Amino acid sequence: MPPITVEPCTFALFGALGDLALRKLFPALYQLDAAGLLHEDTRILALAREPGSEQQHLAFIGTELRRYVGDKDLSETVVERFMARLTYLHVDFLKADDYVALAEQAGSAQQVIAYFATPAAVYGAICENLAKVGLSENTRVVLEKPIGSDLESSRKVNDAVAQFFPENRTYRIDHYLGKETVQNLIALRFANSLFETQWNQNYISHVEITVAEKVGIEGRWGYFDKAGQLRDMIQNHLLQLLCLIAMDPPADLSADSIRDEKVKVLKALAPISPEGLTTQVVRGQYIAGHSEGKAVPGYLEEPNSNTQSDTETFVALRADIRNWRWAGVPFYLRTGKRMPQKLSQIVIHFKEPSHYIFAPEQRLQISNKLIIRLQPDEGISLRVMTKEQGLDKGMQLRSGPLQLNFSDTWRSARIPDAYERLLLEVMNGNQNLFVRKDEIEAAWTWCDQLIAGWKKSGDAPKPYAAGSWGPMSSIALITRDGRSWYGDI
Repeated sequence: MPPITVEPCTFALFGALGDLALRKLFPALYQLDAAGLLHEDTRILALAREPGSEQQHLAFIGTELRRYVGDKDLSETVVERFMARLTYLHVDFLKADDYVALAEQAGSAQQVIAYFATPAAVYGAICENLAKVGLSENTRVVLEKPIGSDLESSRKVNDAVAQFFPENRTYRIDHYLGKETVQNLIALRFANSLFETQWNQNYISHVEITVAEKVGIEGRWGYFDKAGQLRDMIQNHLLQLLCLIAMDPPADLSADSIRDEKVKVLKALAPISPEGLTTQVVRGQYIAGHSEGKAVPGYLEEPNSNTQSDTETFVALRADIRNWRWAGVPFYLRTGKRMPQKLSQIVIHFKEPSHYIFAPEQRLQISNKLIIRLQPDEGISLRVMTKEQGLDKGMQLRSGPLQLNFSDTWRSARIPDAYERLLLEVMNGNQNLFVRKDEIEAAWTWCDQLIAGWKKSGDAPKPYAAGSWGPMSSIALITRDGRSWYGDI
């Protein structure tokens, strides 16, 4: 068993019976326990509003834990040890009196980690009540997205938290930042002169970021219809990926050095004019179609839907960064629901050689691409040009990959889930995988102009069939620049 790397803590999970906690957080904590990365004295407090016996709720958590961990990674010995750490407390998050039992359970000796798997509207109240029972000095708070629905509302949430918890004890989660491949972006860029010397407008033609989901709303209509794909995905996940690709080298690997560079990128994003909304941005909403050979309903036909909704389920856009490194290099961002496949990838397109000496009909192949895939199979692939094998091939070229697939390369190693890494970093007090307040504000400032422009124009989202790659206009968005989305079939 690996050595324990963290001090003991009390992990207080607010919203412990919710989908996020059951599907992601408890399994992540279990995996840390299985790997020997939880101190033997670490305790977990499952906090929820649901009344009922502690035994009943813990049995339910145990059942769901087995379900989401799966047989492959399940050990009944670890389950027994893990469940022994848990205590269930019925807490009304808005009532200060209910926090007294929490304070008694937490005590004063251990570091407390308060994870808010709740709506952001109650973050301020939870923080205030933690402070009232003396749990503000030795506590780190972890905030789930979305934090607000625009710049103004995000400031209200962050300011409410900041009254009781300073920035150095506030951890804003974006689970994409915990993915192994995203972490490798830092190493790939700054540990390899092969890439860093080429990482600018002199050598890179354009960049694509695609985050596609096969699923529809999955019962989240109430939340999603108020948010939409721009708020749900672009404002956080895709802009965070853009920052890691585009940022200048930080002075070191400290949290603030990395986050300082990310903020510079967000502030350098060129605003999109009202005219640009028609040429640089595409909104879509899926209609009935087919997924995995089965008929699926359109967005407006989902259960409990508002049939008049103009909420977007797809966004494609061109972003431009106004600085020396990226002048003239477009970043194409695309994300949507009911796509043909589940896919998260970044494609860096390098410029062609200035002097071309091969057969003219092969010229369209001459483009090196670095493909960074986050899911479904995490890995990195560099497409390079080589000669076809054979005496009869002459100098016929072929494009092939130099490939690093994490699961194939390290067959004996299990790739940790993003939440496992993030929870461990919180326990270690390391903030470099978390989002700072000014990052949130800079991202909302850029996204708010798009939301305001859509509202003013009154244009409805363009329909696209479920199971397709989005509206036809999203293809036109990139083809009018003489390019195409990589890998679309």
